[in-house]
Amino acid sequence: MHDSIRQQLARRAERLSEIDFLLTRPDIMADMTQFMRLSREHTEVSAVVSRWQRYGQREADLAAAQALLQDAAQDAEMQQMAQEEISACQSELAQLEGELQRLLLPKDPDDERNAFVEIRAGTGGDESALFAGDLARMYTRYAETQGWRVEVVSESPAELGGYKEVVLRVAGEGAYGRLRYESGGHRVQRVPVTETQGRIHTSAATVAVMPEPDEAAAVTLNPADLRIDTFRASGAGGQHINKTDSAVRVVHLPTGLVAECQDSRSQHSNKARALQVLQARLQEKERSERAAKEAATRKGLIGSGDRSDRIRTYNFPQGRVSDHRINLTLYKLAAVMEGDLDEVLHALQAAREAEQLAALMP
Repeated sequence: MHDSIRQQLARRAERLSEIDFLLTRPDIMADMTQFMRLSREHTEVSAVVSRWQRYGQREADLAAAQALLQDAAQDAEMQQMAQEEISACQSELAQLEGELQRLLLPKDPDDERNAFVEIRAGTGGDESALFAGDLARMYTRYAETQGWRVEVVSESPAELGGYKEVVLRVAGEGAYGRLRYESGGHRVQRVPVTETQGRIHTSAATVAVMPEPDEAAAVTLNPADLRIDTFRASGAGGQHINKTDSAVRVVHLPTGLVAECQDSRSQHSNKARALQVLQARLQEKERSERAAKEAATRKGLIGSGDRSDRIRTYNFPQGRVSDHRINLTLYKLAAVMEGDLDEVLHALQAAREAEQLAALMP
C-alpha cells in the first residue's frame, strides 16, 4: 500500500478518537444539529478505521506465515499450512486495499441531499411524452424500493398520457448521489400505441437530476432578478385548486430560467418550492458550465451529464437496456422499467470510482 494512503488512514484513526471524545461532551450532546453531524461522520470514519485495523491484523498474519514457511523447511505439512495462510492473507489484503482506496475517495457533499428529477419529452411527439411518463414511473418505483418519498412539484400532462414536462422531488438519504447519473438523453425504441402498422419508432426524453439546495440557499437569490407570477393550477386537485391562483411561476431574469410549483394549495408553500427548484437549476447550470470546461481538457468516463448526451437506450422489441457510457447491456428491460435500477446505478458508481482512483494514482 502506498505511503500516502497509509498516512491518510492514520489520520482517520486519529479523527475517530477525536469524534469519540466530542460525542461525550455535554455541550455537543445538547446541540442536536452538531450531535447528528458528528454521529454521521463517526459512522463514515468507523467504516474506514475498522477495515484499516483488519488490514494491519492481516499484514501481521502474513508476516507470521512467511516466517513459519522459512522455519518449517523440513516439515512438508507445516509448509503447506503456512502457504495456505499466505495465500489467504494476500487475497484479503488486496480486497481490503481496494475497499480502503474507494472509501478514501473525495465525496461530493451534495450526494446526501434530496434530489429534483426533471423529465422532459423530446423528439417523438406523443410517444415521447408517454416515454417521459414511463421514466417518471420508473424513478418513482425505484424511490419506493429505497424508502424515499416522491412529490410532483410541477407537471405538464400530454393529451394522450405521459408528460410534456414533469419535475419530481425525491426526498431521502443519498437520493442525489444515487440518481445523479441519470442526467442526460434517454432513448426508447418500441412500437407506439398510436402506430397502426406495427413499425418500431425511436423517441427520446431528457432527464436532469439536481441536488436540492439548503432551505436557506433559496433566499440568497436577488429579488430584483426575479419575476414571480401566480396562476391557477391545472390537473387533479379538486375544486379549490382550480378556483384560486395558488400555483407559482418564478422567472430568473438574467438567465431566463423558469421554475413552477403547483403541488400545494398554499401559494406561500408553492413559492418556496419554486424558489428551491430555481436555485437548483441555477446551481446545475454552473455545474454544467464547469464540467464543460473540464471536458475540454479531459473527457470523463461518466460524462458531464449534459442533457444532449445520449446516455441510455431502452429497446422494447429485444427487452434490452443499454447504458452507452459504460457499455453495459442488460436483458431485463421489464424489470428496469418497474424500478429495478440497482444493477445499472451500481455499475455507474463503480465506473466513477474507478475513474477517480485512476486520477489519484501517481
